[in-house]
Amino acid sequence: MSINKNALIRYKTIDACLQNRYRKWTLDALVEACSEALYEYEGIGKGVSVRTVQMDIQMMRSEKLGYSAPIIVLDKKFYTYEDPKYSITNIPLTSQDLSTLSEVVTLLKQFKGFTHFQEVDGMVGRLEQKIFVGKNSHSPIVDFEKNELLIGLEYLAPLYEAVTKKQVLSIDYQSFTARESQQIIFHPYLLKEYRNRWFILGFRGTNPAPQILALDRIQKLETLKNAVYTEGSLDARFFDDLIGVSKNIGMRPQKIVFFADKKMAPYILTKPLHASQEIEEENENGIKFSINVIWNFELERELLGFGESIEVLQPQRLRHLIKKRLENALNRYLKEE
Repeated sequence: MSINKNALIRYKTIDACLQNRYRKWTLDALVEACSEALYEYEGIGKGVSVRTVQMDIQMMRSEKLGYSAPIIVLDKKFYTYEDPKYSITNIPLTSQDLSTLSEVVTLLKQFKGFTHFQEVDGMVGRLEQKIFVGKNSHSPIVDFEKNELLIGLEYLAPLYEAVTKKQVLSIDYQSFTARESQQIIFHPYLLKEYRNRWFILGFRGTNPAPQILALDRIQKLETLKNAVYTEGSLDARFFDDLIGVSKNIGMRPQKIVFFADKKMAPYILTKPLHASQEIEEENENGIKFSINVIWNFELERELLGFGESIEVLQPQRLRHLIKKRLENALNRYLKEE
């Protein structure tokens, strides 16, 4: 059975509402939530009828779409899931889904190995894993890195759509250092993932300097229908010269030289810190590497993560900073003795 886009938006909205156990959901509240979702995603302002949502709930309860959602009514008024862990996004794939995915994988595998489609490899692996598990009713044999406790993933879809359609956004945003949130007019340009955390790159208001926002610090997001989108002068290779995502206007990459002992060197050889990594010198004690990147917080954290296995050699200012931080870390342990 085919599902039109509007119905799918309503199903996902109802699903999100019923997963929220901190609020009691009446039929009117679900109608309001679905109406707001359709207006936000599709610009449909006429709202949704009570009858439509009632039929949606019946459809979700049925097996027609494979959901069989355990939707119950408490006190003859409040809708919720009987199983608090249930979600329509967790249902098993149908045979038709598996067949469609198999066709998609076959198509995508044709691009594996091509330089311009290297990012496809990981996606193909995930799809092949999903198909294998679905067809064989077998536990996963590949465990991809994931973090199911991530905050802000609900903004991925609307941000992706805003980038695609070049829409201006109003975002309520609170950084880790801010005492309260602030409203930001934002022109989104590129979604970026780093270490299982998502960021959006774009421009804030009329400021020509690019800015990066973390999705887990977004509190509210809405599209400004009549605002004019500005692309600015962003380069698609904005993140190429750094580790992580922290980059301010005017920052330039510099040569970072470090020595890795013979135990750690093989790991750094097989998984370079950055695409610019080169071997400067090699002996029986280890390898001297260099990378050409912007000096930012993520670089410092990466270097500190190797502990005693590496030694930063250049620049001197970075060497001194890493040394100082390691001394401070040691002092924390010495306090306990």
